[in-house]
Amino acid sequence: MSETNQPVWLITGCSTGFGRELALRIAGRGWKLVATARDLAQINDIAALDKENVLAVALDVTDQTQIEAAVKAAQTKFGRIDVLVNNAGYGYQSSVEEGEEAEIRAQFDTNVFGLFALTRAVLPVMRAQKSGHILNITSVAGLIGFPGSGYYAASKHAVEGWSDALRAEAGPLGIQVTCVEPGPFRTDWAGRSLKQTPSRIADYAETAGARLAGTRERSGSQAGDPVRASDVMIELTQKPGAPRHIVLGAWGVEEVVKTMKFRLDEISGLKQLSISADYPAA
Repeated sequence: MSETNQPVWLITGCSTGFGRELALRIAGRGWKLVATARDLAQINDIAALDKENVLAVALDVTDQTQIEAAVKAAQTKFGRIDVLVNNAGYGYQSSVEEGEEAEIRAQFDTNVFGLFALTRAVLPVMRAQKSGHILNITSVAGLIGFPGSGYYAASKHAVEGWSDALRAEAGPLGIQVTCVEPGPFRTDWAGRSLKQTPSRIADYAETAGARLAGTRERSGSQAGDPVRASDVMIELTQKPGAPRHIVLGAWGVEEVVKTMKFRLDEISGLKQLSISADYPAA
């Protein structure tokens, strides 16, 4: 976090959802903000809230030229970047067997490789400052693979593992890394930024097929409030020793705790079989 009382935030995907709500909260505090979106017209209203402290920048995270331009624009206007929020991304649902190669690769280009590339561009700025906080918006699906969301979960699992390595490398340099793992939130994610390949194989009707059918039906009734989630994210950046994980929403916490407990019990139960794979002790 900046030593000043106006930290500089760079947030991707500010046109809708978490990115937009978080950008509005930052602008409302009078903090310095670089709000980005692929379509600049969708965030001009955020920039208009505070022309001195808010900079709107067109950014497609799959475009290296735009990544470099966005980071340069942030440095030129504000001189530093204190918080990077990697929020841009979207969902893709299909059964694993029926996943389409082009859709899978497009999702990874945005959710994974775009996030990696932007972070690489911001890290030299934070290293020079000897401070910074990177918030990676993953998902409960970054910790649990649900039927119908195998490729989405894979993209979020990739960010989770990568974040562990980044935290180990950048933490000693004063840079904090946190993965934010929302459960179901009322962001219109299902209606706005979800792609699906319908499951037509009868064997998957009760697993992947059922989940694909239910995702959009439940949209708009989720318990999670994106405004309150934004306040949680802001709070995380206001104190040292930020957590590696923050799961958002009661449903998400319950599912993650249950899954992690099961995994730990399973690993512990197989301990003797696991260690039998080592060479015998001398």
